[in-house]
Amino acid sequence: MADPRETASDVTLEALSDAVGAVAGELDVETVLQLIVDRVRTLVGAQYAALGIVDDRRRIERFITSGISAEQRRRLGPLPEGHGLLGLIITEGHSLRVPDIGAHAASSGFPPEHPPMRSFLGVPVRVKRRVIGNFYLTDKESAPEFSDDDQRLTELFALHAGIAIENARLHEAVGRLAVIEERDRIGKDLHDGIIQSMYAVSLSLEDMPELMVDDPDEARARADRAIDALHDTIRDLRGFIFGLRPELVDRTDLVGLLVALTEQLHQNSLVEVNLDLPERLDEPPAHVRAELLQIAREALSNVARHAHATEAAVRLSSTDTDLVLEIRDNGRGFDPTTTPREGHFGLSNMRDRAAGLGGTMLVESAADGGAHIIVRIPVGGSNEAPTVDG
Repeated sequence: MADPRETASDVTLEALSDAVGAVAGELDVETVLQLIVDRVRTLVGAQYAALGIVDDRRRIERFITSGISAEQRRRLGPLPEGHGLLGLIITEGHSLRVPDIGAHAASSGFPPEHPPMRSFLGVPVRVKRRVIGNFYLTDKESAPEFSDDDQRLTELFALHAGIAIENARLHEAVGRLAVIEERDRIGKDLHDGIIQSMYAVSLSLEDMPELMVDDPDEARARADRAIDALHDTIRDLRGFIFGLRPELVDRTDLVGLLVALTEQLHQNSLVEVNLDLPERLDEPPAHVRAELLQIAREALSNVARHAHATEAAVRLSSTDTDLVLEIRDNGRGFDPTTTPREGHFGLSNMRDRAAGLGGTMLVESAADGGAHIIVRIPVGGSNEAPTVDG
């Protein structure tokens, strides 16, 4: 005949295993906290349970309850301040069992609307020896007070709960970081691609009032080109929103992309662009073409907007080890060591794109000497598209 104590122990351990598995499988912090409180209350057989999360100053910053209704919780008002037995667990950092809360010397009584409670079990929750919170259980349902076994079970669960809380917090932090990085990437892509295209269109329309008087045919032709360019931009924006690379990059080689880009610049500005492109080229992957196109677009856009240049040159060449893109202009030049004005990230974005391909970008410029941008991308290191975990 089986020992009833062994059978009860097996059931408890199985329940603990199920509870720990359920908690460990959750990554949302709020869900984890509520699940922890509900499971520990059920395991120990308490009428009420709470988990108080403390900040670095050991003040309760979150208080998750189980066993009382939402309406009861609302009537209790603000978070407890950590007086009485709650404060004792926080300051001393070790477990405490009390048969009668009201009879304990540290008891400070209950606030109005608080349900009456008698027996008490408090257990700290630690992460790497640091107390991050405490379990509070009250009113053992099947006995006048909590037992040694209840305390050991809660302490064992507290170990797993601390890990689960930390895991959920780390996952939440990674999620926030991913959002920030994605926001930066989106801003960079919008600035270097779609916004530049829209600016080119606006540039081409600046002298439209004069053209409509002096050369109506050219005005109509330019308006048609602007409309076509806006349609292309809308298409690219749709593709960008859905995380798709514009079709043009996928189906066109790098030389063809650069030709199309310089033609667009010539149509939308007064800058004459000279091309020096190889007749044969070992075609880089689509993601490399896309990044180099964005670098060239940003560079040529800067030429059109800021350089006051009349000529620019785009040269593409390759060696056994590198793919080299160069953009020159005969404009007024600038000091590449100065910090850009707020909101101007062009050069920084270009460097980041080159670095993302394992390459480098060199900027040579001087006052009234134009600018020379040299981008080198290693051939062997740029053949695989970057992967994203998730």
